[in-house]
Amino acid sequence: MRRWRYSGLGLAVLVTVLALPAAAAEFPLPPPGSNMVGKLRVVTARQQDTLLDIARHYDIGYNEIRAANPGVDPWLPGAGTRVLIPSEYILPPKPWVGIVIDIPARRLYYFPPEQKVVYTYPVGIFRPKWPDPLGSTRIIAKVKNPSWTVPKNIQEEHAKAGEPIPAYFPPGPDNPMGELALETGWLQIYIHGTNKPWGVGMRVSHGCFHVYPENEVQLFKMVRVGTPVRSIDAPYLVGSDGDGHLYLQSFQPLPEYKDPNSPQQRAVDAITRYLAGTQTKPIINWQRVIDLVHQPNTVPTPIDVQAPSLEQIVQSLPAEPYRYAPYGADANQATPPGGEAPST
Repeated sequence: MRRWRYSGLGLAVLVTVLALPAAAAEFPLPPPGSNMVGKLRVVTARQQDTLLDIARHYDIGYNEIRAANPGVDPWLPGAGTRVLIPSEYILPPKPWVGIVIDIPARRLYYFPPEQKVVYTYPVGIFRPKWPDPLGSTRIIAKVKNPSWTVPKNIQEEHAKAGEPIPAYFPPGPDNPMGELALETGWLQIYIHGTNKPWGVGMRVSHGCFHVYPENEVQLFKMVRVGTPVRSIDAPYLVGSDGDGHLYLQSFQPLPEYKDPNSPQQRAVDAITRYLAGTQTKPIINWQRVIDLVHQPNTVPTPIDVQAPSLEQIVQSLPAEPYRYAPYGADANQATPPGGEAPST
């Protein structure tokens, strides 16, 4: 059961360091028979830590850190609290080409050409009633220091909510489009940084995909014009990391994407499709599947009868001290931490 072993990295660190992102966004592609990357880990919070700080350091979105730590206060988890870092992922269905965005998972995957790696980042997705298109397009432009002329319907929506916004945002750290943006072929839809990075992992946009500013810097440098982009509606991901067990990662289905099947049937169909392409036929613990449908959990959870429960797995993980400084109020803007300048 190699996936539940752990590394002692970080235990010897004796000083608090700046809260820059961990080198956790890049993973080698899994070997044949597996479609999972990353690993779970547990850290011990201090009095000054928030779940949002911890999530951002490990490239985790708000939805992921909350679902992985039910009952933990996101602003005051408390000194000594064990915080599960859900940095293990079931990759989206193939093809693994270009950018793939699983909208219910609120996560973007980038598969660079001719490299056997994947980069993955959390994203903020559309607000209710502003659904993104599903399907395929391409990156058609890279925009440095964008400005934003706010459409009238968005101005009206904010005014009705008692949150009026300007009709125009100039380039800069307070621009909701961030300081770097990748323009897709979908009309007025970009993958961009944000002046409200704590909203990454939430339903915050009017169609664009929001990423942490530091993640956008990395994407902007790597992604070329012409890169394929595919958006999918996959609230139930099924996979294996080659240890003989089967895992289900579940997310709340989005009502904007009408599906004739019930959530439970969609989960069953996802399991059936995955098993149809494998030679192993584990016996499924269907009660775990039902539980994951009724209470989605963004952590890959074993669903075969011979596997331990997720609770047992998490309890077996030793906690590493979290020793990184809080991001602070100044980090809630479009400029990446440390003031890293946008670059092409």
